[in-house]
Amino acid sequence: MTTAILVDDEANVLSHLRQQLSKAWPELSVLGTASNGRQALDMIGQLNPEIVFLDIHMPGISGLDVAKQISNDTRVVFVTAFDQHALDAFDAAAVDYLLKPVSVSRLEQTRERFASAEPANIDLSAVLDALKTDKSGHLEWLRAGKDDTIELVSVDDVVYFQADQKYTSAFTNDREYLLRQGISALEGELDPNRFWRIHRSIIVRIDQIAQARKDLRGRYVVTLRDRKEKLRSSTSYGHVFKQM
Repeated sequence: MTTAILVDDEANVLSHLRQQLSKAWPELSVLGTASNGRQALDMIGQLNPEIVFLDIHMPGISGLDVAKQISNDTRVVFVTAFDQHALDAFDAAAVDYLLKPVSVSRLEQTRERFASAEPANIDLSAVLDALKTDKSGHLEWLRAGKDDTIELVSVDDVVYFQADQKYTSAFTNDREYLLRQGISALEGELDPNRFWRIHRSIIVRIDQIAQARKDLRGRYVVTLRDRKEKLRSSTSYGHVFKQM
């Protein structure tokens, strides 16, 4: 029986992955789960699993750092929200990757890859280098969810973001998604050539601005292309409209 541990800093992701694995790979024995890189390294050292399903973005020690520190006897499957171009860059070198949220059919492919791959053929250094080199540095996918449901949303579909306390809502042309991320942290990951912050609680996609009309107080009322509501800037962010 093949043994594994699952590593992710979000409990609902771990639960979903475990449920999907039970359907796609019933003979896989999950020895345990870890919520951060340090726990993962300790668990790997104690349990010596044959395979680790490893999240990339975690607080403290990242999944990439964990992968560097484990032996070649333990095989790695990356669990990631990286865009497809980055994934293609290391697909041939890694045992496998899983793009969140994982599906049963995709995990069945992972099982087949694991059964057929030889450890000597897995160049983990090449995998790690490809991830670092090919990632654009700007956010491409958003993980939105509530309770046990997770959805991937492309930033290309977002019209604007609006903060609500420690959470942020992402509005597409027909839906609202809840992100468990503050708007300031989100701003740092978005491409500034595509998104402008126009208020302490609002970030808008630039090509969604149909019109911006300045009022007497120096604020701008923004008309959007794909949504009916209007957004109002704050005076401290009014300077961004000088670029139009």
